[in-house]
Amino acid sequence: MLEIFYPDHEVESAYEIDFERLYQKGYRGVIFDIDNTLVPHGAPADERATALFKRLHKMGLQTVLLSNNKEPRVKMFNDGVGSTYIFKAGKPGRRGYENAMKRMGTVPKNTVFVGDQLFTDIWGAKKAGVSTWLVKPIHPKEEIQIILKRRLEWIVLFFYHRRLKKEGKSNVAVKRRV
Repeated sequence: MLEIFYPDHEVESAYEIDFERLYQKGYRGVIFDIDNTLVPHGAPADERATALFKRLHKMGLQTVLLSNNKEPRVKMFNDGVGSTYIFKAGKPGRRGYENAMKRMGTVPKNTVFVGDQLFTDIWGAKKAGVSTWLVKPIHPKEEIQIILKRRLEWIVLFFYHRRLKKEGKSNVAVKRRV
């Protein structure tokens, strides 16, 4: 039952994903969450985020920022990275992910999603049929409702990591932060 929340991949940071390899495998679009995935909550795009998006666009990957935040927050971040964006996305609903793929001209089999939350980011992307990458939250300071969700995520991740260990997979290297 908890498998609906399990990510396909888990890494420390969005900045560690080998996007060149994903491109070689046929992926053409990346949907990103923003807060605590690319920058701390509420922060503008930093040099690292700007460089990442330049690299992705240069190699031919399409990108969309998918956020449940209001437009001013999403636009502020987007001004630094030059992507397409969808605000008030309604994650974990499928529509935001489907709209993102439509904007990029991609389909689930050649699209990946990168985010830091299981119950919004990962679950929504999985419902849309998109390959998922769960990243460690960048900053421990979060809103109370997210802190409460993180406690529940620990339970899901405990069983996820236990299953990976049982299957002999090495995707267990990430330690989650509170």
